[in-house]
Amino acid sequence: MSQLFSPLTIRAVEVPNRLWVAPMCQYSAVDGMPNDWHHVHLAQFASGGAGLVMAEATAVVPEGRITPDDTGIWNDEQRDAWKPIVASIRNRGAVPAIQLAHAGRKASTWSPLAPESGTVPASDGGWQALAPSAEAYDGYARPAALDLAQIDELVAAFAAAAERSLDAGFEVLEIHAAHGYLLHEFLSPLSNLRTDEYGGSLENRARVLLRIVDAVRAVAPEAPLFVRFSATDWAEGGWDVADTATVTAWVAERGVDLVDISSGGNVAHQSITTGPGYQVPFAREVRDTTGVPVSAVGEITTGTQAEEILAAAHADAIMAGREWLRDPHFGLRAAVELGEDASIWPPQYVRARRR
Repeated sequence: MSQLFSPLTIRAVEVPNRLWVAPMCQYSAVDGMPNDWHHVHLAQFASGGAGLVMAEATAVVPEGRITPDDTGIWNDEQRDAWKPIVASIRNRGAVPAIQLAHAGRKASTWSPLAPESGTVPASDGGWQALAPSAEAYDGYARPAALDLAQIDELVAAFAAAAERSLDAGFEVLEIHAAHGYLLHEFLSPLSNLRTDEYGGSLENRARVLLRIVDAVRAVAPEAPLFVRFSATDWAEGGWDVADTATVTAWVAERGVDLVDISSGGNVAHQSITTGPGYQVPFAREVRDTTGVPVSAVGEITTGTQAEEILAAAHADAIMAGREWLRDPHFGLRAAVELGEDASIWPPQYVRARRR
């Protein structure tokens, strides 16, 4: 058996393989409610051989949405709308997961599907974005700085969203601390200019994330828990892979089981270099430094490439995004590429395994 198609057990959850679907925003919700688009979009990946299917960045409060068209899980109606979607993922053999998120200063922006860009004005349904500091992301409206009471409310909102997620049937929870959204904004000195207990030192800048991890663990003591990090801001003086490794060790001490390593997104002036597997070295460094399991993501497009990453001990699992959009049966294709037997294929599809 290839490493890519070997199972990975995290707490009591056995993920049947290590080729996973990364969270990908669809900008197709109304009032935070997932719908038929999300149902078909996510369930198809389970039919296509994914071991774990993670729903998109899902807001824990209304003002935490990136765009007005993002999904949420801040109320029970949304929880109930997720239930049949989650059941379809599980019934097709994959583990259902959800990414819990708050967009911070990058909230209330136009969807990429809209003709407009930048911040959505209040007249068009936009809202005041909240952030660690009143520092705007380039091209967006200036956010308001969170006060201490609002930070307490934020921690409680993540915990409540985690409870609803488990009630909806999700088996794995991920806290989004990457891509320039709120928790990444707290972590990076480029976006966190606070002078209180949530700013300054790395310990202070990580305090909100650590409180959220504790709060989620309190309501979800048995569920596998991930954190997604941007390993670097790709900008001078910003958050970097050494910081990521340090905070990874801290969250692991509090019960996080795996960290999902991406990069960038916090500042518009990032100087990023991309290419096949370009973020894999970050995942390897965090894994080697901390001993915490990691997933790698970023231009991973073939079964052979994914297998090589795992065989070289660069990561414990593979997250892929755009390749699943190009081919919702990426897992089945990768299994054929690696010479796996037909067991991963749905019986309805086995006749297509060979040309």
